[in-house]
Amino acid sequence: MPQALRMSRRAGATAASMAAYRLGVLSRSLAALLGGYAFAASASMLLALALPMPRAQATLTGLLAGIALYAVAAMWAFAARSAARAWLGIAGAAAAMWLIARWLGGAA
Repeated sequence: MPQALRMSRRAGATAASMAAYRLGVLSRSLAALLGGYAFAASASMLLALALPMPRAQATLTGLLAGIALYAVAAMWAFAARSAARAWLGIAGAAAAMWLIARWLGGAA
C-alpha cells in the first residue's frame, strides 16, 4: 500500500473521531446548560413546596439550593461515561422532581 494512501486513511479516521469527540462535548455542554437548568428549576420548585417552613423562607431556600444543584448537574454531565448517560441522569432526575412537585400542588 502506498504511503500517501495510508496517510489519507489515517487522516480520515482522525477527522471522524475528532468530529465524534466534538459532538460528544457539544451534547454534554447542552446537557449541562439546558438539562442543568431544568434540574435546578425542578429542585427549587420541589423544595419550595416540600420544606416545612414559611413560604418565603422555603422559596428562598429552594432557590439557593437550586444554584448549588445546577453546578452539580454540570459536573455530572462531564463525569458521566457517555453523553447519553448524562442526558438520562439529568433529565430523569429533573422529570422525577417535577412530577413530585406537581403532585404536591405546584402549578408549573
